[in-house]
Amino acid sequence: MSDVKIATRDSYGKALTELGSEFDNLVVLDADLAEATKTAVFKKAYPERHIDCGIAEANMTGIAAGLSTCGKVPFISTFAMFAAGRSYEQIRNSIAYPHLNVKIGATHAGISVGEDGASHQCNEDLALMRTIPGMVVINPSDDVEARAAVRAAYEYVGPVYMRFGRLAVPVINDNDDYKFEIGKGVTLKEGSDITIFATGLCVSEALKTSEMLEADGVSARVINIHTIKPIDKELIVKAAKETKQLITVEEHSICGGLGSAVAEVISEECPTKLTRIGVEDVFGESGPAVELIHKYGLDAEGIYAKIKAVI
Repeated sequence: MSDVKIATRDSYGKALTELGSEFDNLVVLDADLAEATKTAVFKKAYPERHIDCGIAEANMTGIAAGLSTCGKVPFISTFAMFAAGRSYEQIRNSIAYPHLNVKIGATHAGISVGEDGASHQCNEDLALMRTIPGMVVINPSDDVEARAAVRAAYEYVGPVYMRFGRLAVPVINDNDDYKFEIGKGVTLKEGSDITIFATGLCVSEALKTSEMLEADGVSARVINIHTIKPIDKELIVKAAKETKQLITVEEHSICGGLGSAVAEVISEECPTKLTRIGVEDVFGESGPAVELIHKYGLDAEGIYAKIKAVI
């Protein structure tokens, strides 16, 4: 794991700018938050292909739908609370129902939004987007994965929801053999006793947790599930057959996110003891991001304590 920390929202802006130099049909729409979502980087490079729609997220979604029917590949960008929440109906009916080629870049997701508080800390977006037919849902774990995800989203024909964070996180995928593929999880560490499935910000914390467990004689496999939908059923079932217990960790509600997706797979394919770690059916609160992650038990120490309690 690298000592370098980068917020995946920064990765999003950089990736869009890189792709913009390759593909003239890529356009970016923002809802008066270009500095925060980091699409301002793209705007500076390609002002004629950046559209600021103002504080009108639902309207922005409709504009993107229209642009996609004219041969453009639009990326709509705003906070996750407004992308998945305020624009849910437009995403469902105007983008997903006709299966249009629109990409959704949702930044500032989860409780790590910090001081903005519960109104902006969307812990339900993965659940909302996962229920929409035909929607691909991606939650990258670091800078390398986020940039690869944006490229994969562009190359995929159809609607894609991508979740990015405000808080800088360690770079963990900076190895030569790293490969991003929609719908395929990544085994970061082998283990024989338990498997920890993690997504997004929690992946680096899960790796730290596995080291703490190792010191206790517990062999923990760590798998990065960057694509929540379609989920890697084969990898999940393999882990269920080879380890005694499964754990899911996410900076998201335990209702409807990674934990629910894994539970659905194993209940049908290979019933196995599962513990879901995440935001436990409560709203967030205002405070420094790192302190909130600690309070909600989503850092390495919190994850370790919860796993020790169940094994």
